[in-house]
Amino acid sequence: MATRQLLAELADAYQQQSGAGVATEVDFESVGGVDAAKRVQAGEPFDVVVLAADAIDKLVAAGRVVAGSRTDLVRSGVAIAVREGSVRPDIASEDALRGAVLAARTLGYSTGPSGAALLKLFERWGIADAVRSRIVQAPPGIPVGQLVANGEVELGFQQYSEMANQPGIEVLGTMPAGCEIVTTFSGGICAVSAQPEAVRTLLGFMHSPAATDAKRRHGMEPA
Repeated sequence: MATRQLLAELADAYQQQSGAGVATEVDFESVGGVDAAKRVQAGEPFDVVVLAADAIDKLVAAGRVVAGSRTDLVRSGVAIAVREGSVRPDIASEDALRGAVLAARTLGYSTGPSGAALLKLFERWGIADAVRSRIVQAPPGIPVGQLVANGEVELGFQQYSEMANQPGIEVLGTMPAGCEIVTTFSGGICAVSAQPEAVRTLLGFMHSPAATDAKRRHGMEPA
């Protein structure tokens, strides 16, 4: 879901390239990453899949994504948000963020790699047991920012690209130095694709400098 708006923009840009010779429509379906991986693993007839790099690697190992086709596209950082109009805690340093986490009544995080990394961070800080009862995991496909806006979560953590345009919240910033959480999202050719060369060309465009501006507009950096 973190890449859904970017993928839609890149698909449109790819199809509008003059002289690109694009013969087929590019249509991305965006769902939660856990869901997407399960559907590719089950053999649904997709041509291309975009997921966190480690999830692509697992699908390659399972024979569901073509070996050697993984193409790193973007690096996406986790941001922190509170409900619009509420007190803005200090998150300027790792120590300050740790204090803000301990002070928050509820903490929201997502499924997928960024959520797993956040839980590991709490363990490293030695506060996992102290905050466990206050942690709320957003259901697959539901942005953490929505839980923050609804008041279900006081302090929310998710990819910046998913927080940036969510109404009803204030994004405090990305994770401070020393505890950054950055996910690399990659594309791969699905083993069941009947047009692997067309997918390879699409991935080449999405990795190229032509896609850089769009990636940065959506709060991500080229990988």
